[in-house]
Amino acid sequence: MSNFKHWRLEREAGDANAGVAWAVLDTADSSTNTLGADVMAELGLILDECEKNPPRGLIFKSAKAAGFIAGANIEEFVASDTPEKARALVKRGWDLYNRLAAVNYPTLALVRGHCMGGGTELALACRYRIAVDEPGTKFALPEVMLGIVPGWGGMLRLPQIVGPAAAMDMMLTGKNIDAKRAKKMGLTDACVPPRVMDNAARMMVLSGKPARQSQLPFMQKLMNGPLKGFVASGARKQVAKRARQEHYPAPWAIIDQWQNYGGNTLAVPAERPTSLDALVMHPTTRNLIRVFFLQDRLKGFGKLSGQTGENFAPRHVHVVGAGVMGGDIAAWCVLRGMTVTLQDQSVERIAPAVGRAEKFFERKLRDKKLARFALDRLIADPKGDGVRRADVIIEAIFENLDAKQALFADIEMRAKPDALLASNTSSLKLADIAAKFKDPSRLVGIHFFNPVAMMPLVEVVAGEITSPEAAQKAAAFVRGVDKLPLPVKDAPGFLVNAALAPYMHEAMRCIDEGIAPETIDAAMLAFGMPMGPIELADTVGLDVAVAAGRQLVGESDPPQKLVELVGAGNLGKKSGKGFYNWVDGKAQKSGVGAGDTANAAMAQRLIKPLLDATHRLVSAGVVADAELADAGVIFGTGFAPYTGGPMNYLNNGGR
Repeated sequence: MSNFKHWRLEREAGDANAGVAWAVLDTADSSTNTLGADVMAELGLILDECEKNPPRGLIFKSAKAAGFIAGANIEEFVASDTPEKARALVKRGWDLYNRLAAVNYPTLALVRGHCMGGGTELALACRYRIAVDEPGTKFALPEVMLGIVPGWGGMLRLPQIVGPAAAMDMMLTGKNIDAKRAKKMGLTDACVPPRVMDNAARMMVLSGKPARQSQLPFMQKLMNGPLKGFVASGARKQVAKRARQEHYPAPWAIIDQWQNYGGNTLAVPAERPTSLDALVMHPTTRNLIRVFFLQDRLKGFGKLSGQTGENFAPRHVHVVGAGVMGGDIAAWCVLRGMTVTLQDQSVERIAPAVGRAEKFFERKLRDKKLARFALDRLIADPKGDGVRRADVIIEAIFENLDAKQALFADIEMRAKPDALLASNTSSLKLADIAAKFKDPSRLVGIHFFNPVAMMPLVEVVAGEITSPEAAQKAAAFVRGVDKLPLPVKDAPGFLVNAALAPYMHEAMRCIDEGIAPETIDAAMLAFGMPMGPIELADTVGLDVAVAAGRQLVGESDPPQKLVELVGAGNLGKKSGKGFYNWVDGKAQKSGVGAGDTANAAMAQRLIKPLLDATHRLVSAGVVADAELADAGVIFGTGFAPYTGGPMNYLNNGGR
């Protein structure tokens, strides 16, 4: 056995597997495996040893419980802040993985847990790949989300293994691929349970089977060759629908580098806008990396320590209120492995939420048996019997103070002494809801956003007398259901809604001036928002918009068209008509001002109230600092990530 600081090279002997070598990665002083300079240098030394004494097969495996490889060392990339440094970093991985791909003995990546970025590129450089069938096993090339490209061979090898269309989808979105999906699409050669993974790896590496590249169908091979232009053209059309090149150059660079340079980012002339040099110097890259670290900071709020950490491991959630928010919170908690009792006034009121959950599970799990198991953990509970057993109780009823106070009086009396009591209120003060508690320090806000399954942020609201332990447990629960917890103070609208309301109301003022909704929405889509403010208002509900304007904008004279629509019962998407007509859940837009219409002046007018509100909320201490405000508004509203967030956008003069 050869020992390095980060790797172990173990050779088997004495049986039919004699000569099989295992390269086991265990990055020192880290809970996850990352591919820093030292790790990559040692990988080169392992290949040196195997060149001197070739094994019958070389299997790559992780010693970490956390997963296979999390990817490259992001701090090293941040330090590579010039084109010259970035080229040196990319060349190191490109050359090393090309060397791995060219060895004359079989190689295999045994992937258990997350396999991201450079980890996936290492796996692609092996002859074989096996995925371990566990929920945590995920493959991804997420570089595009950092404003960069998969420069260590991903753009070369992935299209050769799974075909260019599937490869482009992975690279241009950064999406995760689970173990079963990886096998189905040809990314891996096998998907096996943990108990047989080592033996399966041995058998595969000794099998002599041809590599996946040689098994690609003839038409897919053509699409990697003479038909490349056709694939690239289709990919550009898809990217154009969601990412303007001046805002997000990385996806356009991926397409160009694959089509014209064989996936070799080092071969692209520096003067091209799709070159590595151009990406490194583009402000979007700096801002997206900033957003990556902001996301990590939010995740950190979910870590428990001390006695709280030892004793808090929630498995049973009780949700009161089976409307859209309550039902979707319940379904999300079930999807994350918890048992949920869902309470409302009758089984008939709960039934629609269960029906939505069933479709949600089938769509997400893509397995009817698993969907049925999930549905079994969602229990209709009209009498609220689950309160007594629940570890976490979330109130999600309508925004009425008296009703919430009465509900919590009953809950506090019946709940376990150590149960977490939370309200999903979006507008009422926690202090008011907790006014009739025997122990008001138990109440915390856990504010999800609609749609629950899509919005990554959850505001964790601490009232003036909320105990630090309750707030800490709430953040841990939020992280435990795979959301991003943002600590905020108990103020009207907290952070996200308080920043969003003035922006949406300014957009509705524009309608009163005779500007078409399509024109307004198109301007903000071109700016980089995921949805225009008028369509967003319709989606949230115009009755909600009226209430938000009254409370958060302080409007005594709300937008005229908004008042007219609400007065006529036209509340937006939920009623089928608002500023737009809605058919099958989609806004029906005319061609007037629609499409990719950049209107910088209008965008700046609309965004100014949001920027001003965010600045004011930071000054008032609703969030701890400007960085957290940026994180909250990006992950809570979809505010254009390429800007780095509203405070960063302000500080950089609107760039």
